[in-house]
Amino acid sequence: MEITEVRVSLRENEGKRLKAYATVTFDNSFVVRNIKVVEGNNGLFVAMPARKAKQFCPRCGKKVDTGSRYCNHCGASLPPPAKEAVSGKQITHQDLAHPINQQFRDYLQSKVLDAYYTEKESTPQEAVKEAVEE
Repeated sequence: MEITEVRVSLRENEGKRLKAYATVTFDNSFVVRNIKVVEGNNGLFVAMPARKAKQFCPRCGKKVDTGSRYCNHCGASLPPPAKEAVSGKQITHQDLAHPINQQFRDYLQSKVLDAYYTEKESTPQEAVKEAVEE
């Protein structure tokens, strides 16, 4: 699978970890939006698009965010969220799309970060600040 296009939208805010959003096209046939470029403790990395995990309210049956203490629809108190059995971590976000193996993850990250650096060099900092302020 080839990455045929990467478009980057800079989000340069002083002190913020989110640096940009990317849209990646695969084989001129499939698009993944909202891939994030994030400043981590060890430098930039690519975070795949995700959504908040949901649970059902036992009283009204509506979906609410995992970790919520009360239902947004009926106000009922919710049970504490279940912990993942293997690692003990609470699942709060689920990837919508993600690479299956490390080789493709490295390929995707290098293409997105290359496009990020290219966009950052070609965009004057004043234009980015003005776009963020609007």
